[in-house]
This record gives sequence, C-alpha cells and structure tokens, in this order.
Amino acid sequence: MAKWTPKHEAPEPLEGPVVATVTGGTILWFVLFLVQLPFYGWFDDHGTTWWVWTCLAGAGLGLIGIWYVRGREAAIKRAAAQTSSPADRGTPDSGVQR
Repeated sequence: MAKWTPKHEAPEPLEGPVVATVTGGTILWFVLFLVQLPFYGWFDDHGTTWWVWTCLAGAGLGLIGIWYVRGREAAIKRAAAQTSSPADRGTPDSGVQR
C-alpha cells in the first residue's frame, strides 16, 4: 500500500528584519551570561554551571549568525541589483535626460 502524501507548493519564505532579530537575540544571550556571572558560585554548588556557559555559547554563536545574515542580506541586494533593468538603475543608457 502506497503512502499518501499531499502534493502542494512550498510557501514563499517570510522575510523580515533578520539582522535585527539575530542581533537582538545575541544581545539577549550575552546579557543573560552577564546576569548569571555573579552567581557562578551558586551555579557551581548546584552543578548547573552549564547554564552560564550555554548563555556564553549562545552569544558566541550569535556573533557568527550576525556575520552570516549580514552577508546573506548583502548578497540578496547584489542579486536584486543585477537582475534589475538599466532603466531601473538610472544608468546613462536608461533614456533619462540631463
């Protein structure tokens, strides 16, 4: 018996303020690290120091994420500029009078 799966097109990806979202998340992870740092002894006594280091790892990975999404956004803008027509870019051969 064949498994039935519906066939439909995937929706378009949602675009939004990706760089701002990743930057905000990175800042949040770093702030959480700083807030927990004074209580390191308490975390150590309870065997949960991984909470502190998880926040630091989140901040570090967030820095990589910021670098990645900024490059992605720049590549998207470059691709959009290349696909636009010369008339859209306002180049000399676009017919604009001076």
